[in-house]
Amino acid sequence: MAGKTIKSLTCPGREREIFCNRTLNLRSLRAIGYDMDYTLIQYNTDAWEQRSYEFIQGKLEDLGWPVQGLEYRSDLIVRGLVLDIERGNIVKANRFGYVMQAYHGTQRLKFDKQRRRYSRTVIEFRNPRFVFLNTLFSLSEACMFAQMVDKLDAGEIKDIVGYEELYRTVHQALDESHAEGVLKEEILAEPEAFIDRDPDIIQALLDQKQADKKLVLITNSDWTYTKRIMEAGFDPELPEGTTWRDLFDLVIVSARKPSFFDGSNAGFEVVEEEQGLLSPVGIQGLEEGRVYVGGNARMVEELWGFSGEQILYVGDHIYADVQASKSLLRWRTALVLREREGEIRALSGFRAEQAELTSLMLKKEELESTFDRIRMLVRRGEAVSGKGKDPKLEKFIVKLNRIRSELSALDKKIGPYAKAYGELLNPNWGLVLRAGNDKSLLARQVENFADIYMSRVSNFLYSTPYAYLRSKRSTLPHDREDASLSETGVIDLDTL
Repeated sequence: MAGKTIKSLTCPGREREIFCNRTLNLRSLRAIGYDMDYTLIQYNTDAWEQRSYEFIQGKLEDLGWPVQGLEYRSDLIVRGLVLDIERGNIVKANRFGYVMQAYHGTQRLKFDKQRRRYSRTVIEFRNPRFVFLNTLFSLSEACMFAQMVDKLDAGEIKDIVGYEELYRTVHQALDESHAEGVLKEEILAEPEAFIDRDPDIIQALLDQKQADKKLVLITNSDWTYTKRIMEAGFDPELPEGTTWRDLFDLVIVSARKPSFFDGSNAGFEVVEEEQGLLSPVGIQGLEEGRVYVGGNARMVEELWGFSGEQILYVGDHIYADVQASKSLLRWRTALVLREREGEIRALSGFRAEQAELTSLMLKKEELESTFDRIRMLVRRGEAVSGKGKDPKLEKFIVKLNRIRSELSALDKKIGPYAKAYGELLNPNWGLVLRAGNDKSLLARQVENFADIYMSRVSNFLYSTPYAYLRSKRSTLPHDREDASLSETGVIDLDTL
């Protein structure tokens, strides 16, 4: 099967690169598994979450909740945040789990209140108090939760005791919307309004097949939805006479990830694709070219006799797709992080401001170091001669006051740059992979469990299936090459 055109192998920009945490030799891979939603199929997030929000809104209105007039706000929630369902808060944590930003409902907590709430709290994955927003599908639910916290605080929601019950009710409304299938039917009726087609993905998958990789679709979506959404997203871009099924050596739907990776789920073959009739998988196991419901990852390994390091799994959900396959089976892992494109463009546009901010911060560090050391000299002098008795101490005190004024002026210059950096990509939360000047908790998860990450599957087109992806040399705080006054510890007293 050949593509319509021969695609250029020139990467169009840094946002389309593949980023490597752990060295990965693509040529050594024998099979590549793909999730579907937000991996092979990219949705228009605002359109999807708007409709999802409206379905939740309708369910809550049936319960008599005051949801009339509310609207979905794409600026209010981003992937990687954490719902604190005990306090009704939405927080962003750094890589160590310390809270860096917090909102109560839709209102940002002032720093003093945030510090009182979370100074002794570490965000932990195992704590049921915290709900992690690991997928773009959770944005509408989290938005409604935040807005309902405001309503509960105002006394407008009756018969609800606490924020946890509030969250459970909102979550149930979303689950019911999916269970009834109305939302998916609406999307299938007008897929062009919800799917962002990527023509480059076809050639990327064809390259992998032509490099003798087995391609496997493994999705939690059911067969009917998978079939129709893949037809809508792929078939218009394929050569005449071929369909999306020609791209994949195996299709597994209703996989129930992450439990798919623990090796215990039973599997059923779809023997009548139009009617969805099923037949249990026998002792012979899976067969190439077939469609299955359920099953488990061990069956995939046994089909071709591949081991974990020979299989790469690509998905968008940091836990269900990446962490589970890495932790349980040691499959190689790739995370699709669509927001990365926007982050790279935002950082590129901020480059001049970032250079100025970095320069100002270096000056601030030097002044602070000088201030601290002179202050210590003053304290030592006072201990020996008493306050105000040594003229040299008076000279130091004048210098301290001058530095204090310079620091205040520097802070006024730094403030606008720091604020602008904190609002890149999202005015409320900033960059997804950053929490202040540190890595975000999501970034730490990506670092821990994703061997590679990228903005979309078609980025493989620009690396080719033969690439040797090498991780960059990691740095430690002492690896800094620039030497500032604070690092040298030298003060020329004669210049003070």
